Amino acid sequence: MAVRGTDSGTHKQSQQPIFILHTYPFKETSLVVEMFSREFGRVAAVAKGARRPLSAMRGMLQSFQQLAGTWSGKNELKTLHSLEWMTGLTLLRGEALMCGFYMNELLLRLLPRDDAHAELFDYYAHTVQVLSSLQAPESVQLAEVMRRFELKLLQLLGYAVPLTHDEHGEVIHLDETYRFEADYGACAPSATKNGILILGASLVGMARGDYSSATTQSQSKQLMRYLLQHYLGEKPLHTRQLLVDLQGF
Repeated sequence: MAVRGTDSGTHKQSQQPIFILHTYPFKETSLVVEMFSREFGRVAAVAKGARRPLSAMRGMLQSFQQLAGTWSGKNELKTLHSLEWMTGLTLLRGEALMCGFYMNELLLRLLPRDDAHAELFDYYAHTVQVLSSLQAPESVQLAEVMRRFELKLLQLLGYAVPLTHDEHGEVIHLDETYRFEADYGACAPSATKNGILILGASLVGMARGDYSSATTQSQSKQLMRYLLQHYLGEKPLHTRQLLVDLQGF
């Protein structure tokens, strides 16, 4: 489907590729829709009357579906005029569905408003398709998909997560143990008390996208949990706790 683009005179964005991240009630019959737009980043818009039974948009306000959205407005809270399907229905089930909601919560917490990240949008779309394609996925499979997404998310948002070189620019050695500190990277274990201990092989494995080692699986989980907590602050992620309860995620 063609994307028409922007009408600068009315601040109207027409048929822009989006995903729905979250909705919540607004006034008596409307919803506020948190959208992830490929060209405009995270956008909040009011879907007027969307809670009414006969609303044309009500059945389309579903997460994990690539839609074409049209909205307008000069203020932070826009007005959503219409939605159209861009692809067929994408179904996430069980723990894969919870992983999808986890990704959405990460985007809501970390992605600034009106800050375009086209590459991140495309990677999110790719990850949704991966989750939908897994048949009876095991916890290890889902954890690997989430580690890849967490890492890509931080990297594309500009957070430094150097995995192949230490803080001095020296190549990471597979058989050495390092201490990884947020905003600095890997260093000698004695250099600081901050961060977490991790094997060089685990850092290099993450850089290569290779999570076949049980050690890399375990240590990458610890590293990403530490980094996300550092950048998110004290407020916990609700979906992460649900995943921990389900599968030790």
